[in-house]
Amino acid sequence: MDRLWQAPGGGGVNALGQRIAALIAAQGPITVAQFMTMALHDPQYGYYAVNDPLGDGGDFLTAPEITQIFGELLGLWAAQCWHDQGKPPSARLVELGPGRGTLMCDALRAAKLMPAFSAAIEVVLVETNPVLQKAQEATLAECGLKIRWSPTFDATLTDRPLFLLANEFFDALPIRQFVKTDRGWCERMVGLDTNGGLAFALAPAASSIAIPMDRGPAELGAVYEAAPAATAVMEDVARTIAQKGGAALVVDYGYGANAGFGETFQAIGEHQFKPLLDEPGTVDLSAHVDFGALARAARENGAVSYGPANQGDFLIDLGSVGRGERLGQMMQVDRLTNPVQMGALFKALAILPNGAPKPAGF
Repeated sequence: MDRLWQAPGGGGVNALGQRIAALIAAQGPITVAQFMTMALHDPQYGYYAVNDPLGDGGDFLTAPEITQIFGELLGLWAAQCWHDQGKPPSARLVELGPGRGTLMCDALRAAKLMPAFSAAIEVVLVETNPVLQKAQEATLAECGLKIRWSPTFDATLTDRPLFLLANEFFDALPIRQFVKTDRGWCERMVGLDTNGGLAFALAPAASSIAIPMDRGPAELGAVYEAAPAATAVMEDVARTIAQKGGAALVVDYGYGANAGFGETFQAIGEHQFKPLLDEPGTVDLSAHVDFGALARAARENGAVSYGPANQGDFLIDLGSVGRGERLGQMMQVDRLTNPVQMGALFKALAILPNGAPKPAGF
């Protein structure tokens, strides 16, 4: 194993870190994806299993928490797609990773401008965190619609037209990392250093992976990140939309075509970057979304993709400026749309069935 980098101070000092270290000592190094899964979803210590990470008192702030305008515009976007596809009488509105329920609350309030849409939909929130589910229940208690929850996007959500919203969901799905070496693309692993702490290392043998042609040539040391879990979710979503109708809107930070190579795996705690391997379970782990890969997965499963468009352009096209002026929230709108803030790093990708009208914002 080639040693690459050790987290400052060593990893594995807390209970979950010790559990991960014991697993590695027993069976050998684990992939970055396995480390992410344990750090984020361990039932007892996982970051998303036991924490409320959102808001000023949490570790990060998402667009729906910045202004109601974001959720309102996404709700109207979904309602318009439903209208454009002939107003199917039995449809489902699903949100992946719904946070505290703020986005869905704002989306449903705005969607009341199209009462037939509200009457036609079943609302489902895909959530695994019991702390956040309680927050969602409280936020949506007065929305006037029945809400149900599902721990995953599964077969129960694929039997009717699907209108799906996903804001900052795909960035938290596990990734695998590969590094270009003189012996080929070797997977980055999490192993142990000489002191028993968590440390990054490279697998000794090269992996057989297909690098997208649009990435271009890779120099030694280049890092390629793959997100098979994200691709699998998109395949199920796109297949449902292609066969049953509907629309999906993915908003997240990431990159589109001509992405090249680079490392985006990061840890965030208390609104600051943190060491990746220190104190697993206490910080959020994420990576930039490969929108090109999501779009390819959608097309390969029979759907049509639009974008990715910069979040700023997308929201402005939907009317964020006028709404911000009416509510006196132009500072918040600027934060979401200004290219030097969230407007360019965050992007929007739409998935629709073949033959459906082009959606607003693209």
